[in-house]
Amino acid sequence: MFTIRQIAEALGAEAQGDLDLLIAGAAEPQDATADQIAMAMAPKYAEGLQAGQAQAAILWENADWQSFGLKAAIFATRPRMAMSGVTGMLDRGQGFAGGIHPAAVIDPTAELGEDVTVGPLSIIGAGARIGARSVIGPHCYVGSEAVIGADANLREMVSIGARATIGDRFRAQPGARVGGDGFSYVTPEVSGAENARKTMGDQGEAKAQSWVRIHSLGAVTIGDDVEIGSNCTIDNGTIRDTVIGSGSKLDNLVHVGHNTRVGNDCLLCGQTGVSGSVDIGNNVVLGGQCGVVDNIFIGDGVIAGGGTKILSNVPAGRVIMGYPGVKMETHTEMYKAQRRLPRLMRDIELLKKAVFK
Repeated sequence: MFTIRQIAEALGAEAQGDLDLLIAGAAEPQDATADQIAMAMAPKYAEGLQAGQAQAAILWENADWQSFGLKAAIFATRPRMAMSGVTGMLDRGQGFAGGIHPAAVIDPTAELGEDVTVGPLSIIGAGARIGARSVIGPHCYVGSEAVIGADANLREMVSIGARATIGDRFRAQPGARVGGDGFSYVTPEVSGAENARKTMGDQGEAKAQSWVRIHSLGAVTIGDDVEIGSNCTIDNGTIRDTVIGSGSKLDNLVHVGHNTRVGNDCLLCGQTGVSGSVDIGNNVVLGGQCGVVDNIFIGDGVIAGGGTKILSNVPAGRVIMGYPGVKMETHTEMYKAQRRLPRLMRDIELLKKAVFK
């Protein structure tokens, strides 16, 4: 439990009222109990405060907190930052027991830092190194010679492949996979897919061909403060490592192909798929279900709206949308024109009839 004073100091925010009031959790205003702080950071939540039982709330600036019958209030200048701080303080974790579970399998040559937790049925491979205070949850796998920095948190059933190198404060949600082999195959002769890509023509007469595996000799390198979501997959590089830069966040079901390099502080939202050998700059945001073709670059600061299919290079700072991805203002004009098509076709039919007469 935390006092209002402790929460306000952690947020760097102003607080008024009973600063020694104890808080055990957070809730929406209408659902809050007496020991929870109500998250009412905009005037639209005021009505909910009357319905709930909260004695304290995080409110918008200059709110008349006493009129809501509260005993204390904290004032948020940037609501979502306040949400980050409060949820971080009040997060109760997953309840993993500390220490090394007797059902864990740890190779004698693995190195575990101070206060590392390893859950039941987890496996730590030969020569692996795990930094201090890291938590390896149940049913996890850390491959041989993999390196994980300090303060990592691997939820249940996370898999880290051999020779992966991961920085400090790494966080992986259930089922995340780092270091699977790249999806890389070749045919003895030029394949129908290669011809189709080169000519943009029909390959209906192409002969059946067998696919031969190209092995992944590279691994995965991940920087500091990276988080990856549930069932996210990051493939090994073919020769060089696949790279995820520091501060980047990958949502659930994101796929990053072999040899791809993702810059620092990028945001890849749910179900985004990035093909192999893509270079992505810093501070790039790819909305949900974006698709990126292989062997292109995306410049710093690019933002792609949800569902965008990126088929060619994108210069730095551009905001794009659509299939294929184009400037957002261009996409908007294209969409407006598309909606006008039925009316235009009717007008054309009327003009044709007039001309024929």
